[in-house]
Amino acid sequence: MSINNIELPAQTIAALYATTLVSEINTNKAPLAAPIPVSTKVAAWKYLGNNQKHVLIIVQTIDAVHLPDSELSFLTGILSACKLSMADVAILNRQNHPAALYKELVEGFNSKVVILFGLEPAVIDLPLSFPQYQVQPFIGTSYLHAPPLNELENNKEEKMKLWMSLKRIFEI
Repeated sequence: MSINNIELPAQTIAALYATTLVSEINTNKAPLAAPIPVSTKVAAWKYLGNNQKHVLIIVQTIDAVHLPDSELSFLTGILSACKLSMADVAILNRQNHPAALYKELVEGFNSKVVILFGLEPAVIDLPLSFPQYQVQPFIGTSYLHAPPLNELENNKEEKMKLWMSLKRIFEI
């Protein structure tokens, strides 16, 4: 494939050209092609990653916009072990969206998996109560909650519990 033949998905092109660069003049009075809608739900969220596999990771930290570097490094190691990358997930710092509830998060990110680090399910108004590390399916989405990443990083026993849950979710 040469650089002249790159094909981009319509959603990517729409995101690149969210505002018009040149105004079109329609002299034929024929209707112009309908613009490709840009998802305003996801565009409004401040998150890290590309969400290609619809895995939403929710954290809460005041130390960084998304995650402190050490926690991000630890998380990318976890993702790598799960055969995922930053392109596959969306990392949302709830500190930036304190009123966000599970319905709008799952719909906005089209989430198949939601992992909460350091947050209880009730914080996002999830109408379920379940213990840490239990994979909980609910309306087509699997949920998991675990301690904050900075607590997991140096605790081998807790990391093993997390790993066992992630193996079930991602069928590793």
